[in-house]
Amino acid sequence: MKHGKKYIDSKKLIDPLKYYEPAEAIDLVKQTGKAKFDETVELSIRLGVDPRHADQQVRGAVVLPHGTGKTVRVLVFAKGPKAEEAKAAGADYVGEMDMVEKIQKENWFDFDVCVATPDMMGVVGRIGRILGPKGLMPNPKSGTVTMDVTKAIADIKAGKVEYRIDKTAIAHCPIGKVSFDADKLVENMAALMDAVIKAKPAAAKGTYVKSLYLSTTMGPSIRLNTTKF
Repeated sequence: MKHGKKYIDSKKLIDPLKYYEPAEAIDLVKQTGKAKFDETVELSIRLGVDPRHADQQVRGAVVLPHGTGKTVRVLVFAKGPKAEEAKAAGADYVGEMDMVEKIQKENWFDFDVCVATPDMMGVVGRIGRILGPKGLMPNPKSGTVTMDVTKAIADIKAGKVEYRIDKTAIAHCPIGKVSFDADKLVENMAALMDAVIKAKPAAAKGTYVKSLYLSTTMGPSIRLNTTKF
């Protein structure tokens, strides 16, 4: 795989054999964010669990203290008073069967997060095969299936991120933008790791946090010292 000059220059700043301390890694990742846009800073977490077992799944959500730096568009499936509540709370789109049909017929996905009240899950379930692979299906564990739509929308707009391991037991989560102050990125990282550690399944044995890597959208990865978490 060929990389550009900026990527190659950034990689020269990183010692591939070193385990960086969190604050040191944040300072370094800000130096490697050389793209013309404000790159996202992402933390990749490899956990010592077996995703094939239901009792070793790791999934949840956390509100980052300084947000993600991204404007999030929220679609809410609700009806009646709850639909009005969602609109008042700042939802970008609110509807029920009309939104299901829009997604089905127009392949419409101009939203980042989907929230639904429990009574609407029968309707949302009709497009579960469409939303699921895109990571957009509402889920109680991530707080996106709830009657408290006001809180759900407020949390999402404030910088709520969902963490979920893939089939290789790795979770990829944004913790902010390169333009963020270093201390804010450190605090966001700490909040995310605190949530992931608290979500450790009882069935998980041995080392829980296997490895941590920090990177920007276009930059190389930086290996972190896992013992700090």
